[in-house]
Parts: sequence; C-alpha cells; structure tokens
Amino acid sequence: MARTSNPARYGQLSIIMHWSMLVLFMGVYACVQLREVLPKGHFLKGPLLGVHALMGIGIFTLVWLRLLGRLSPRPAIVPTPPAWQGLMASVLHIALYVLMILTPLLAWLMLAAAGKPLPYWGVAIPAPVAVDPTLARALKGWHEWLGNAGYWLIGLHACAGLLHHYWLKDNTLKRMLPGR
Repeated sequence: MARTSNPARYGQLSIIMHWSMLVLFMGVYACVQLREVLPKGHFLKGPLLGVHALMGIGIFTLVWLRLLGRLSPRPAIVPTPPAWQGLMASVLHIALYVLMILTPLLAWLMLAAAGKPLPYWGVAIPAPVAVDPTLARALKGWHEWLGNAGYWLIGLHACAGLLHHYWLKDNTLKRMLPGR
C-alpha cells in the first residue's frame, strides 16, 4: 500500500489517521456513556474520565496532523460530483475540524476555570484562565453541546460516505478504505 496519495486513493498514513480518529471518537463517547450509567461514586467513574481526557488529547493532537495532510493533493472523486455536493462536503469537513479542535480546548478551559489542573506524564499544563466556577459551568455546557453535535456530524459524515458508495456509486468511500 502506498504511503502517499495517488490519483485513485489516499495514502496509507492518511487512511490510518482517518480510522484512528474514528477509534478515538468511539472511545471518547464510550467513556461518557459508561460514566452516565454507573451509579454515583462508582470506582470506575474517575478512570473513565481520565481515559476520556487522554483520548480527547489524542484527537486534538491527531487533528493537526490531519490538517497538515489536507495540504497535499487529494485523490479525485470519480465520477466528479456536482458542485453543491463538494460544497456540502467542505462545510461538513470544516464542522468536523472545528469539533476536533474546539471541544478539547473547551475541556481544558473548563478544567482550568474549575481549578482543576491538567497534569499528564508529570507535566502540569498551565491554566489559561483564572478559577471561575460560573465560567466553568458555561464552558462545560458548550463542551457537552459540541460533544452532542459530534454524534450528528460524525453520523452525517458516515452516511455521506455510504450514500456515495451504495447509491451514487462513486469512489468517495473506496479512496479512504484500508486494503487494496
């Protein structure tokens, strides 16, 4: 499998990053859902929140590499879709990138405003805002709202890929699938 994109499909690195991002999103959302069903004070609530945060940091890190990858040429969709579909795809991709950047940033600001440091691997990340419980609650609301919007954005992205593959019969999905 080629490491770089070719006219027919994305390169191996792009494909790995795309599907790794999906795995991280599944983990982030699974941690949130599991925390909600556990009773108050359950011993797994803390570790699930920690895993949720680590995966969120993973998403935040990987998104910048994905954005760099978008600077390289992308394989063409064959047959070429109408312009309105390209516009819709661009809007959805921008929304997904906003989600992947803004949601972790809101979490960091929320924790800082709540007076909770973000210590990982022995390095304490400095707080960008002063302790402010009212701000922390507001940021938590925005973080959760974006997280919920993520379900829809990711679902639309997946549905669009399936629509292109099964209904429109173009190569949109095939360009990003692992394998040959």
